[in-house]
Amino acid sequence: MAKLTQDELLAQFEEMTLIELSEFVKAFEEKFDVTAAAAAPVVVAGGAAGGAAAEAAEEKDEFDVILTGAGDKKIQVIKVVRELTSLGLKEAKDLVDGTPKPVLEKVNKETAEKAAESLKGAGASVEVK
Repeated sequence: MAKLTQDELLAQFEEMTLIELSEFVKAFEEKFDVTAAAAAPVVVAGGAAGGAAAEAAEEKDEFDVILTGAGDKKIQVIKVVRELTSLGLKEAKDLVDGTPKPVLEKVNKETAEKAAESLKGAGASVEVK
C-alpha cells in the first residue's frame, strides 16, 4: 500500500462529515490507545481572578445538539438533519420522529451553535448540552 502524504490525508478528511470524522477519531484512539487533545492549552489573560481562571480551564469543549421537537415544518427539519449528518432520508425521518434525540454529539461550540441555528431556522426545538 502506498503511503499517503499529510496533504492527501487532509484532503480525505475534508470530504468526511462531522459524524464520520468523529467516528474515525474514536476508532483511532481505540486502535492506538491514545486520546486526542487540544494542541494549545487555554491561556487566561493576566490580572484575571483565580475563580475566573478556574472557570476558563473547566469550560466545555464538546457539545451535543439534541433535537427536542420537530415543530410544524417537519420536512424542513428532516432536510436540515440530513445536511448536518450523513444520514439517509429514512434515518433522518426516524431521528426527527423519535425526539428527543441527539443530532450531533461531541462537536465544538461553533459547530453546535451553527447546527442549532439551522435547526431552529427550520422550526425545530433544539437543546445544546
